[in-house]
Amino acid sequence: MSRHYDVDAVRKEFPAAERMVYLDSGFQAPLARPVKAAIELFLREGLETAGPKSVWLDRVEQTRAKVARFLGVSADEIAFTKNTSESMNIAANALPLRAGDNVLMIHGDHPNNAYAFLNLQKKGVQVDFLPMTEVVNAESFLPHIDENTRAISMSHVTFHAGHRFDIESIGALCAEKKLYFIVDVMQAIGVVPIDAKAIRASFVGSGSHKGLLVPQGLGLLYWDKAVNELEPTYLAAASLAAIPTDLIARPENLMPASSARRFELGNFNLPAIHALGASLDMIEQIGVQNIQNHCFDLGDHLIAQLDELDIRLVGPRDRQHRAPHIYVVDLPAAEWLGYFEESGVRVSPERDGIRVSFGMFNTTTDVDRLIELIRRRGRKTSSKAA
Repeated sequence: MSRHYDVDAVRKEFPAAERMVYLDSGFQAPLARPVKAAIELFLREGLETAGPKSVWLDRVEQTRAKVARFLGVSADEIAFTKNTSESMNIAANALPLRAGDNVLMIHGDHPNNAYAFLNLQKKGVQVDFLPMTEVVNAESFLPHIDENTRAISMSHVTFHAGHRFDIESIGALCAEKKLYFIVDVMQAIGVVPIDAKAIRASFVGSGSHKGLLVPQGLGLLYWDKAVNELEPTYLAAASLAAIPTDLIARPENLMPASSARRFELGNFNLPAIHALGASLDMIEQIGVQNIQNHCFDLGDHLIAQLDELDIRLVGPRDRQHRAPHIYVVDLPAAEWLGYFEESGVRVSPERDGIRVSFGMFNTTTDVDRLIELIRRRGRKTSSKAA
């Protein structure tokens, strides 16, 4: 049961959740029936009519508008990308950084955010890493900002232990210090409410195969169009303000689009965008705030059970600083992952233990099954590992 919505009805939309205890949505969400139906519609249209491309492209714009509403921005500030990594690379290379400029990041944050900026070292850009602590906010960054600091890039929620950083205070600091602010919301979007304008970010990037319930291969990028000096480092006809009708490239026509389309290369992942339109409808019907609160309740239940077993939770415990849906249990992955898999429980190995990540369809029964398996085996390692 859930205090926030009819979780039993939602659960029926995820057949995988009926076949296993699926506690791995932080890796990839299982397919939901409405998402599958949207992909099947696309395939059927392609099969039967060779593809009504104008209809498909209209749906792209409808989904773009849904994404914009979901993030509290305008549709012309949303671009479609391949994944979070591409979004972060687009953002990093759009910043007007020069040799000697400095970017601040968090040590141990997602590697593909870091690599996008570490790659700029070949241009002489310096990247400095702050230590990851349970609380990261504006005060964490302030002592590290100097006259060479130009940008801060970080995740909203960490993938490996569920830290939820105070990105609004950091965004306010960036606005005050006139720094670019880039935020990876991959592990937050679809579960944690996001107001991109309140974040005051220059860019917000994400994929869509976790909280947004879409198969891999589709990313999102929000660009604050008020920061109009940010331009793509690559260019295609689809990126231009004026796409030539005869499709002949001319040196005098290189002005990028005034919208976030400047960061797109065309040829969208159409089936995934169809899927995203359906998943956003589903998420908005339930309510992101409700999904967040439900996952917090599941997390509270998990933490209480772990405390009874005297098993440590890796990462923050306080709701203010933890993600609602990502929890790492201090059990060695090498010794426990196979046991859980054999018992029909899907979790992920992480650098500090076993990661449990909830979706909108999970229930306390799922948590209880995990805890039952831990109790049954006990804290001891397997005889082979021992």
